[in-house]
Amino acid sequence: MVDFKNRHVQGVLLAILGAMMFSSKAILVKLSYQYNVDKVSLLFMRMGFALPIYVVIAFYQFKKERSRTVSSKEWLTLIFVGIIGYYLASFLDFWGLQFIGAGMERLILFLYPTMTVILSALILKKTITKIQVVAIVIAYIGIAVAFWEQLFVGHSKEFWFGVILVFCSALTYSFYLIGSDKIIPKLGVLKFTSYCMIISCLVVIGHYNLTSETKILDLPWQAHLLGFSVSIFNTVIPSFIISAAIFRIGSAKTSILSSVGPVSVLVTAAIFLGEEITGYKIAGTLIVIAGVLLISTSKKQVR
Repeated sequence: MVDFKNRHVQGVLLAILGAMMFSSKAILVKLSYQYNVDKVSLLFMRMGFALPIYVVIAFYQFKKERSRTVSSKEWLTLIFVGIIGYYLASFLDFWGLQFIGAGMERLILFLYPTMTVILSALILKKTITKIQVVAIVIAYIGIAVAFWEQLFVGHSKEFWFGVILVFCSALTYSFYLIGSDKIIPKLGVLKFTSYCMIISCLVVIGHYNLTSETKILDLPWQAHLLGFSVSIFNTVIPSFIISAAIFRIGSAKTSILSSVGPVSVLVTAAIFLGEEITGYKIAGTLIVIAGVLLISTSKKQVR
């Protein structure tokens, strides 16, 4: 019987839920592009709707913990993680989704667990355990099988440009997880997430005002609804869920458990975008689930 009060079990469940919510973002972004919304305007709506929520939470945390000030070193980490690890990762991902499908985007973006584990070893001097290696290999085999047919289809230069953009998004997002793992134990989940996301929101708003010619109010109501949904259900809620998971089981294990993300997109992309579910994708799904089960049954927490 699953012990939901167990810290490790909580972390595993939170990581899986957060990954699924983050992954569904690709579906809503692709739907938004049908209403001629550009990537910067969509990103602006995503972070603009989220900003007031993060400000309220940050203010509450500030009043609650006045005696605990954020050091200059911690602020530098927050700024770096907020800009490089979230704003830039989101911008590159939104840009890449203009050229590739939601399923392929998840496949490429799923490279970040490996990057996170490797960067954890290089930056935080953490040991890469055997269970992590095995889990990564199994999950990647599953992803490769799931998208095997797409890898051998001829694509345009725009497609490969999109692939590069999403790959860079995966790399920059891995820094978000590394920074999270390092500073969350010091600041706590709510303070870290709200401060970091406020920084990211402000950068996005600045980017929009400097570069975009689109007037948000001129967009159709469907675009606003999708932007709001991406903001709340694919940004605010999962950002706190993922931070809570990292606090309990560490960034490396959290990133590995995110292997459920590409799997969930297989179903949602088929339902909302008409992407085909093939035998290869079903087989890959089962293999990925095996990898997730393997890492979730590991009792040793990597911190």
